Amino acid sequence: MARRRPKVSAHLSPLRILTQIITLQLLYYLATTALILFTALIAGRPFTPDLVLCWKSLRGDTAAGWTLGGCWIGGSFFGIILLLLLIARSKLVPDFALTLHGIHLLLVSLYSHSVPRNWLWWALQGVSVAFMTVGGVWSCRWRELRPISFGGGGVDPGGGGGGGEEGEEGYEMVAKV
Repeated sequence: MARRRPKVSAHLSPLRILTQIITLQLLYYLATTALILFTALIAGRPFTPDLVLCWKSLRGDTAAGWTLGGCWIGGSFFGIILLLLLIARSKLVPDFALTLHGIHLLLVSLYSHSVPRNWLWWALQGVSVAFMTVGGVWSCRWRELRPISFGGGGVDPGGGGGGGEEGEEGYEMVAKV
């Protein structure tokens, strides 16, 4: 008798995961690029794709390099929000955060034709992964563990009205005699 494969739940289908990865990556780059563009315009520097995709732009010996690093940390904050909105499962957040940074490493290496050799770039990626993982897991767990509301429409939050005197807070449990 042939064994049947267990049915894969809808939230773990490969097509959905691939779509989430691509969407997360694109929105992360959009948010970070917007921050870098804004910062470059304010600083009076020309915006180039090198600021986003080349590890050589991120230098520890200039104020512009540290500002660029700050933009990437700001992008990580947007990444936490994206993880909360797109992934929404705390146990999947570390996988998606590491995948996002792994793809970023691949794109940066392809764009600059070399693996990053800058200690600041590697430190920034480590901080970004940690920040997105911890923040994403915390925010998703916060959302998962919120009390569930089952409707109730016009019921007052004090306990549903009935039996108490006006102005009384909630109910008091008393034993039946």
